[in-house]
Amino acid sequence: MDERAGLAPTLPPSNPTSSYWQDPLHQISNHRTTRELPKSVSTIIIGSGITGASIAYNVLGKSDTSSVLMLEARTSCSGATGRNGGHTKAASYRAFLDNVQGQGEEEAAKIARLEYKNIKAVHAFIREHKIDCDSWEGDTVDIIYDMGQWNRAGKAISAMKRILGEDDPAAQYKFHSASETAEKFLTEGAMGSVSYEAGSINAYKFVIGILALALTRGLNLQTETPALKISGSSGGKSRWTVETPRGSIGAERVIMATNGYTAYLYPPVKGIIVPLRGTVAAQRPGTSMPKEGLRTTYSFIYGNGYEYMIFRPPGSAFAGDLVIGGCSTKAPNEGLYEWGTTDDTAIDPDIGQYVRDSAAGYFGSHWGEDDPDGRIRKQWTGIMGYSSQGFPLVGMAPGGENLWMAASFQGSGMVLCFLTAKALVTMMDGEDDDDMNDWFPRAFRTSEGRLKHKFQGRLHEKAPMDLENKAGSETQLETDEQTIRN
Repeated sequence: MDERAGLAPTLPPSNPTSSYWQDPLHQISNHRTTRELPKSVSTIIIGSGITGASIAYNVLGKSDTSSVLMLEARTSCSGATGRNGGHTKAASYRAFLDNVQGQGEEEAAKIARLEYKNIKAVHAFIREHKIDCDSWEGDTVDIIYDMGQWNRAGKAISAMKRILGEDDPAAQYKFHSASETAEKFLTEGAMGSVSYEAGSINAYKFVIGILALALTRGLNLQTETPALKISGSSGGKSRWTVETPRGSIGAERVIMATNGYTAYLYPPVKGIIVPLRGTVAAQRPGTSMPKEGLRTTYSFIYGNGYEYMIFRPPGSAFAGDLVIGGCSTKAPNEGLYEWGTTDDTAIDPDIGQYVRDSAAGYFGSHWGEDDPDGRIRKQWTGIMGYSSQGFPLVGMAPGGENLWMAASFQGSGMVLCFLTAKALVTMMDGEDDDDMNDWFPRAFRTSEGRLKHKFQGRLHEKAPMDLENKAGSETQLETDEQTIRN
């Protein structure tokens, strides 16, 4: 892992795999607000995904804002946000015990509540601004196949209810026995399952909607204009100079919303923010799947990893399609060579095949035959960003006055980025006070100390050994529902 984590990221390649969500491209996918780049601006935002778009919208909502320029290396929202699975799902219990151990109960609770509130805020924003992005709110279910993961779920959710409170909306989960899981969720062979509140969106269309709103507020969006280098400037009010193939721009402040690519522009985080390539496929459901479509989104959790899956809601394009991703640990060496790469032009053949087969495998006899038009509608990859401590890095870049960053969202951008953008703008405006400390985790903030932690790969995946074979646990397979709720 040390070798993979130490690889220097590249710019996003110009010919990525074609994402299901970006077909067809929106009219502002290729957009240059002005023919020429300005010589100087107050603010440069690098990156046009959910983080960059949300930052731009919030910055431009301030009455004292002057000029804001957004640079995008490719087309609008062509990075991880436009390539994910569209799942607004927190699964906060999965990391909760580790967060309690590493950060303390108060901070762990703060992280769980932020994830839940972020989901609610995203869907509320969609309703308020009438963004057409296939927004769906309902329940999700985690189908758990591993005893250690099953026992950890019970222990974690019990801890969440104790620390957050029985009635806290971020701590509401329901357990299902193996037999109920097989009957209700059409999957067999599981230890049991956990259901809770979640949702799904077309994240590409959501971000295009935010960008459109930001453009009406005065955003200067420049696509196909990669930032090549950020350097200090001594000229006038500009603290920074950003170099692009089309010329250099001076800025009072620069914001890197570049996730897994951040170390390309800010080398101190090389080996601290590490790219990971993810694989996703859009599939037509099998002929025996429910004709009315599925009613929940899913995750399928096993000993060393998981897959996640949404269904396309009624009224959307290709309604009923299943979008499934994950599976990186199914490659040789548990997908080691997916780490450190920023190449989303290719699909690993082992992972690609597993993704194509996984949904049919999980649903078994309920799948039936493949659709006459074929199982796979489209398959693609995207680049995520992971940090050495398992948390985003948000705030001023260490050693860089008015150089800001919000990156490394651990593959969970849909439940972190929207409100994190609001937090970053609050920091930049000097309004970082006790009110924000009440809801924004200190574990997410940038610091010199966070640049010293060794990268360990994806955290919170495997259950501790002491939970692996605890067959006598109160969350044991086939216990009655009242016991299973404890």
